[in-house]
Amino acid sequence: MISAPTVAKPAAAMPRPAATGKRASAWTVGGYGLLGLPLAFAALPIYVHLPRLYGDAVGIPLLLLGGVLFAARLADAFVDPWLGALSDRPGWRRVSMLAALAPFAVGMLALFNPPAGAELPWLAGALTVTYLSFSLLNVAYCAWGADIGGDLTTRTRLTAAREGWGLVGVLLAAALPGLLSPSFEVGLARLSWGFPLLLGVAAVLSLASGRRLEEATRQERLPAGGHRPAALWQRLAAAGRVAEFRRLLLVFAVSGVASALPATLVLFFIADVLHAEAWSGVFLTAYFAAGLIGLPFWVRYAARRGHLPAWRDGMLLACAAFALAPFLGAGELAAFGAICVLSGFALGADLALPAAYLAQISERPDTAGTQPARREGAPAPGLDSGSAFGVWNLVAKLNLALAAGIALPLLEWSGYRPGVEPGALALLYGGLPLAGKLAAALLLSRWHRRMRRDAPSATAS
Repeated sequence: MISAPTVAKPAAAMPRPAATGKRASAWTVGGYGLLGLPLAFAALPIYVHLPRLYGDAVGIPLLLLGGVLFAARLADAFVDPWLGALSDRPGWRRVSMLAALAPFAVGMLALFNPPAGAELPWLAGALTVTYLSFSLLNVAYCAWGADIGGDLTTRTRLTAAREGWGLVGVLLAAALPGLLSPSFEVGLARLSWGFPLLLGVAAVLSLASGRRLEEATRQERLPAGGHRPAALWQRLAAAGRVAEFRRLLLVFAVSGVASALPATLVLFFIADVLHAEAWSGVFLTAYFAAGLIGLPFWVRYAARRGHLPAWRDGMLLACAAFALAPFLGAGELAAFGAICVLSGFALGADLALPAAYLAQISERPDTAGTQPARREGAPAPGLDSGSAFGVWNLVAKLNLALAAGIALPLLEWSGYRPGVEPGALALLYGGLPLAGKLAAALLLSRWHRRMRRDAPSATAS
């Protein structure tokens, strides 16, 4: 139905000294991860609820709204490397996090409480503040976790805690607006007023737990000057030289845009095609809950089938779910609920498999490049993980920018008027993702067949 909100992670971890061997308690690890809850809690309304709020309740023309969202998300996609360089200065991790908290809270309040008469410039300014502070907080927070984690086991536990709390945040943000008020805009406004308290409490607990972990693992300070990530153009050049990465990135981009398109349209669809605005929270919660349930299935399935075939099968499941969407009408809630569950389950493949495959092919073996033909998932000669994940995060954000830039203008050109005329809303909501996912599945199948032809004796990863 929609894609999970994208939260960019640092491209690569820097070298760390060995930990003392003392195992961090579950309370300390969970406390550090708690800040992941408000970060994900904010991401869902920004990417899912915001287009309908300003396009329907506020009344900004969809063509203008799509242009503003596209420009803001495009700028946000390119700002992370520079924010990462800022937070990489010695001692600036926590400083960057603290500096971002107040602007982030204010930006969220501004976004979901627009004044009458100046909505478009208000939206542009509030988005700029929110995106910059969100990105600075998230990059510094994730990088700090990498610094203080010590050994691989602890870093893995910290990442799991952060992502686990993030899923809780997504589910809360999906359900709460409808529970707080039957009015869409009032529910979002109340959600935003509760956000500063949630952010403040989570930040205090996370910083306190991280500080204890930092002292327990006795991490050494970064040398003077800190770590400066490569310039963006250098990351692009380094990753672009690897053919397998280019193919993976192409499929990821096509599939990602197809997943992000309905995120922009889903609330319009629920309100003006199904006439079931009060059910929005239920549908979103079902979708993300199905994605959470599907994650372990796709991991196990990929272990048997291989990452690329399993990812393709997930796309085909999403296609099967969306094939029914253009034909739905008012009151067909059970059918749309089934679409939410099936497409949400398919989301687990998008979340788990592409990045896992990238991690596999970007590992640098001692004998990289010695074999002309490699099995699926084997490390790609010359693919540096820092370059790969830097470009990956950039494309993930570009997917969201393109979705807004494509979907909203097409919706207006189709004759859609929020609350008045549905136009081609059902066709765009169901047809665009279906076409995109089918194209991505075909690209992936063609790529996998070429790999099997070039390495017929290879076994699936």
